[in-house]
Amino acid sequence: MNTLVRMVKMFLFLILVTHVSATYNACSKCGSIDVPYPLSTDDNCGDPRYKVYCNNDTLEFLSATGFYYKILSINPCAYKLTISPPPIQKGTCYSSDFSLEGLKLDENLPFNISKQNTVMLLNCSDALLRSPLNCSSNSFCRQFEDNVEEGIGCKNTLCCHYLKDSAMTSHMIRVRYGGCTAYTSMVDMKPGSSFDSWKYGIELQWVPPN
Repeated sequence: MNTLVRMVKMFLFLILVTHVSATYNACSKCGSIDVPYPLSTDDNCGDPRYKVYCNNDTLEFLSATGFYYKILSINPCAYKLTISPPPIQKGTCYSSDFSLEGLKLDENLPFNISKQNTVMLLNCSDALLRSPLNCSSNSFCRQFEDNVEEGIGCKNTLCCHYLKDSAMTSHMIRVRYGGCTAYTSMVDMKPGSSFDSWKYGIELQWVPPN
């Protein structure tokens, strides 16, 4: 019995040490957002492989092509964070990261795009009609164009939506000439949900440190 008690105490001690270590290494808040371990805003905290940036009290994620995306929320228990989709330039149907061909993650880093994102591609070429994406009149993107101010510049163009899944690249949402010129994304979209209940964002997940 004494051996069992000692083992339980040792186990609890290891959990406590791990928790204290993680808390100790956590970075300070950026604006109103906590920056949990392993995310790192500084060489002196977090894990440098999980780099995020605190710019003027705004926490941001840097893509492989050098575009900063605002971080909206972080769920450290699920190893996930949500970034804001890039704004669509006013009066146009071009995403603000269009010149960089959309969102691209560094495949050498421990982040990827989760499978909880419903992506809308806007102002697309007819080539998309040969894809398995939903480009019908019932696509969610039609509600976005008709009811959301940011989508007005995309009206009367071809648009499609798809649920990001394991069959697709987990490191890119691409826009380009000859394809689509703008995109947005929702997290955990429910079938049949109305546009005014959508949760805009691109959910990323990270591989926990060893």
